[in-house]
Amino acid sequence: MLRIAVPNKGSLSEPASAMLHEAGYRQRKDRRELVLVDSENDVEFFFLRPRDIAVYVGSGRLDIGITGRDLLLDSGSRAEEIMQLGFAGSTFRYATRPGTAKDVSEFGGMTVATSFSGLVTKHLADNGVDAAVVHLDGAVETAIQLGVAEVIADVVETGTTLRNAGLEIIGEPILESEAVVIRRTGAPADDPKVQQFLRRMQGVLVARRYVMMDYDIRVEQVERAVALTPGLESPTVSPLHHEGWVAVRSMVPTKDAQRIMDELYDLGARAILTTGIHACRL
Repeated sequence: MLRIAVPNKGSLSEPASAMLHEAGYRQRKDRRELVLVDSENDVEFFFLRPRDIAVYVGSGRLDIGITGRDLLLDSGSRAEEIMQLGFAGSTFRYATRPGTAKDVSEFGGMTVATSFSGLVTKHLADNGVDAAVVHLDGAVETAIQLGVAEVIADVVETGTTLRNAGLEIIGEPILESEAVVIRRTGAPADDPKVQQFLRRMQGVLVARRYVMMDYDIRVEQVERAVALTPGLESPTVSPLHHEGWVAVRSMVPTKDAQRIMDELYDLGARAILTTGIHACRL
């Protein structure tokens, strides 16, 4: 039975469970459940604190897990990223009061406050900077105001919170993070149960990015229409009972669907339909 760690709370929890549900796995109905056995799919889910997931997976106690790239790297565990999941994106950056420093190279002798002490310590060392790191569990932007540190390192979305605290973002991003699937470093790459899980998750990612488009078009316009809807391999083209017309079916990116429909209509296509994709295997 495949043993999988899933975030039990926070910004990773609900999107992870929703994705697993779309992939055909049972998910808990009661947030107090810590373990869920999905015997039909031969999987056992463990709902854990996002920060602890890399530790459990890296120790080999669990086979794979879903967590944030930032949490994985901060943990220092013997675990590695094997798939990006496309949600919970964030940017990790330094911030300080205006005029304090312009770049990480100027942090020497300063103190940096963060909730990701492992990640920041490594980043400073990689840049040859000798600075102290103070670990705080949250609200790190107040550390400068209270004199605990001269610099903070935190997740930045719009930067509004930092600006409201009188701080400015400096230097290049430390890390671009998102939700990822992880496994123990050195674990067999060809484990059939893991590969099946990854195929299911990849199927959800593709299904979210594409829609199926069907339309009818005259034969003489097929090549121009197919150029707009090339699909992943090649579109399906079938003759219609009405001579001179064909039906075309192809996967198209969801974000481009409306524009493509407009262009197909201008080519003379009719009965243009889009259908959501719930799952797929490529």
